[in-house]
Amino acid sequence: MRFNTHELTVTAFCAAVTAVLAWVIIPLPFSPVPVSGQTIGVMLAGILLPPRLAAASQVIYVLLGLIGLPVFSGGNSGLGTLLGPTGGYIWAFVVGAYCISKGLRKVDKQNKAAYYSVLCLGGVVVIYLFGMIQLMFVADLPFGKAFLAGALPFLPGDLAKVALVGILARRVKHPRRG
Repeated sequence: MRFNTHELTVTAFCAAVTAVLAWVIIPLPFSPVPVSGQTIGVMLAGILLPPRLAAASQVIYVLLGLIGLPVFSGGNSGLGTLLGPTGGYIWAFVVGAYCISKGLRKVDKQNKAAYYSVLCLGGVVVIYLFGMIQLMFVADLPFGKAFLAGALPFLPGDLAKVALVGILARRVKHPRRG
């Protein structure tokens, strides 16, 4: 499968956006997982790119952090972050972007409920699932406590990000004329 220059540029752009938005964080005193802007980059990748490139943009992002660039939330990087309590959320960006892209190709984009449901599935549910699983193992937490520490506090903000990205993406993909 061949990709054009525009698609490859957007792939790099989505990796860069995810990295920049990782610096937008709000630490929570009761959770090792901060609120961050990274999932906006994940959702944009899923909206703007075909599935393989959406996932590739997030693989690039993960690899940049793995080699030591400070692209994870709060300027973190390295294998320790990927294997730590927040690592599962980061790994999930790859799957989340792929799921969003694949899902949006199967739904009627005029159906707003379906559109936002796909964003929620890939941008929230998939990321929470992977993140909580790793959080449970690393922090030795049962499911309920992992959910309370690693998902529940973030739901309002993540749902707001879904709404924001959905509105933004519709404007980018279908700009007004005149």
